[in-house]
Amino acid sequence: MAEMGESQFNQMIDDFLIHLEEQIDGFDTDGDIDYETSGGVLTIIFEVNNSQVIMNRQTPVRQLWLAARSGGFHFDLDEASGQWLRDTDGAEFYSVLNQCCTEQAGETIEFCA
Repeated sequence: MAEMGESQFNQMIDDFLIHLEEQIDGFDTDGDIDYETSGGVLTIIFEVNNSQVIMNRQTPVRQLWLAARSGGFHFDLDEASGQWLRDTDGAEFYSVLNQCCTEQAGETIEFCA
């Protein structure tokens, strides 16, 4: 299988981040959750404690990175399943994102594919 090109990777990440933004817009939460997006970086801001979860693309290595209070995580696309999997243990992106956001929001946050 041919390696994904840079423009294809960037478009895929842009579409992915838009999908996450649409979910944030639909959240019904006790606390305010806002987001900012710029140049392949999505920052989720939790007003309850002004903490952030940041996702960004790393084009040279074709990874999706997530930074939260609990740490920084790198995800590779598993082309067979179409899922982003953490490079250290294979954890699925949405489960890690949900855990980080729930911890920082102080209430259950659930993103879905």
